[in-house]
Amino acid sequence: MTDFAAVLLAGGGGRRMGGVHKPALVVAGSTLLDRCLQAVADASPVVVVGPSTETARPVRWTREDPPGGGPVAGLAAGLKLVDAPLVAVLATDLVGVTAKTVQRLRAAVTNDGAVLDDGHRQWLIGVWRTEALRRVLPEDPAGASLRSVLGALDYAPVAAEPGETVDVDTPADLARAASQHPHR
Repeated sequence: MTDFAAVLLAGGGGRRMGGVHKPALVVAGSTLLDRCLQAVADASPVVVVGPSTETARPVRWTREDPPGGGPVAGLAAGLKLVDAPLVAVLATDLVGVTAKTVQRLRAAVTNDGAVLDDGHRQWLIGVWRTEALRRVLPEDPAGASLRSVLGALDYAPVAAEPGETVDVDTPADLARAASQHPHR
């Protein structure tokens, strides 16, 4: 057992991308999922919640219940495979999150966790105490609001650096990300 794990949420339908599985999209030579895996390189286990796809490193796969049940359902499914006291919770469509981002969040964890803030809380970019997450998960997590679940916790907001909260939701976002995030 390590002291730090990660749950990466990859179960969205990619509707604004025409139904494409967003974690498999490539930016600067790496899939969005592999970029996310680089940000949590020191986490073990890394649990990816969503349809399995090829990755640059081994991960544990699981699915939310029901599939498409939303991020809280995905978080609940991922936490079933985590026994570490701290867990990073990240969406897999983020292009600006790096290992440095995750390190800053880990260092800022207070009572229950830390979440990136760019003027808005970025609930899908955080590091949390695993037991705190388990404590607030609803009995039926499908369709629950991530903001209402995580917002009930005592967390530290961490100021985002420029570009850290950029995600890919549309073809225009993908084109912008490809031009702004060269190979790293």
